[in-house]
Amino acid sequence: MAGGLVALLDDVAALTKLAAASLDDVGAAAARAGAKSAGVVIDDAAVTPRYVVGLPPQRELPIIGKIAIGSLKNKLLFLLPAALAISAWLPWALTPLLMIGGAYLCFEGTEKVYEALAGEDHGQEVAAITDPQELEDRQVSGAIRTDFILSAEIMAIALADLDTGSIWQQALVLALVGLAITVGVYGFVAIIVKMDDVGLHLAKGGGGGAGFGRGLVKAMPVLLKFLSIVGTAAMIWVGGGIIVHGLAGFGLAGIEHGIHDVAVAAGGALAGARGVVEWVVTAFGAGIVGLVVGGAIVAILHLLPKKAGAAAAH
Repeated sequence: MAGGLVALLDDVAALTKLAAASLDDVGAAAARAGAKSAGVVIDDAAVTPRYVVGLPPQRELPIIGKIAIGSLKNKLLFLLPAALAISAWLPWALTPLLMIGGAYLCFEGTEKVYEALAGEDHGQEVAAITDPQELEDRQVSGAIRTDFILSAEIMAIALADLDTGSIWQQALVLALVGLAITVGVYGFVAIIVKMDDVGLHLAKGGGGGAGFGRGLVKAMPVLLKFLSIVGTAAMIWVGGGIIVHGLAGFGLAGIEHGIHDVAVAAGGALAGARGVVEWVVTAFGAGIVGLVVGGAIVAILHLLPKKAGAAAAH
């Protein structure tokens, strides 16, 4: 018994030393993987505030807390094991899964553009719910469903960027990425949705901060609208970029090379801002691809059924 315990403690000590020696590598890998998924993170942060619109201010932070817990469950209980299983047994499936997720992001973003142009407003449907608990449950469940797709993209992008390592290293990196992104995104969202309350408090308090508080209250609707636009754009360009890169992985690299060549040429024309120009042109090119893919899906799911219904009515 004592010998077995000593052997177990020796194994634990060896594993601890190994973990300590690998901690820097894991941290660096997590940072790289998190940076690769930055576009989806922007989208996640921009999309979430709309789920607390129309709800009582005192419920905003608890609701964001519920969504954050749901997001962690998505990442750590469902997506992380799935990602490790894919890495171990189906590594060839990672790129197609990424592209499917990218197509979904393109559809989500393009659908928002279509709805804005067509004058469709789903907010009226939400406003029609009079039971506060029903409204809250609906908003939380909707946010967690959307988060699942975005979290899947984040974890898949992180996994694709990992160098070959042991399964526990991959698990630790993915867990760190998932935890850091969840805390960062929903911490940022919590600050955003409560800024109008902070501004109102300052405005009521008088003194030198009253003017700043009133300006903050007036600025919040503009900021939320801006975040909504950024979130929509991020869906389209990130999804388009994933598809372009995936096609290149299957040997269809013409689109990726074309966007790169145009970006390099534009950057060369404005050498003083080469990096920014190349990034903007690359994102714009990916956005065009995203709009084409998303537009095709929107047409299939929205326009064709409407035409079929109109033809049947006649």
